[in-house]
Amino acid sequence: MHNFVIETERLVLRPLCIEDCDAVFQWVSDEDVAKYMVYNTYKSRNEVTEWLTSLQEASDEYHFGFVRKEDSMLIGSGSIGPDINRKEFWEFGYNFRKDCWGNGYATEATKAMMKFANEHFAITKFSSSHVEQNKASGRVMEKCGLHFVKYGEFQKLDGTCKMRSMEYEGEFEGIIE
Repeated sequence: MHNFVIETERLVLRPLCIEDCDAVFQWVSDEDVAKYMVYNTYKSRNEVTEWLTSLQEASDEYHFGFVRKEDSMLIGSGSIGPDINRKEFWEFGYNFRKDCWGNGYATEATKAMMKFANEHFAITKFSSSHVEQNKASGRVMEKCGLHFVKYGEFQKLDGTCKMRSMEYEGEFEGIIE
């Protein structure tokens, strides 16, 4: 588990902890939020606790909780770390409470995670993907300097759902504002 904290204009990105269970359950149990995510909709707080516990183990991925500064509410989470398919790239992902969609938080948090990876690990190449129907995530990736490279396949962790994905990549070009 890392101990990095990143501040942006409106957010604090900090490590997730077990005490975040109730806040995380707000969005991972929402069918609309989970629809295009790799995980299935969480049905219990115990499932969330298990996931949060797993994050405490050493990993190459950096998981962050996204806390809104104005009210100290945990509104989402995301991660960044090595792309297992391409050594020179790091990949990222994110998700948010539905009532926080469309406010620019995903772009703000993602740019901060990319800057973090560049400053701490000299990472310059990034990748991400989204389910084809989730056009909003594609716009976030483009705002973060990535471009569409190809179609792929997205599958839930348990293999229950396969959908076409859109894969993006890009290079970090200095400080992202």
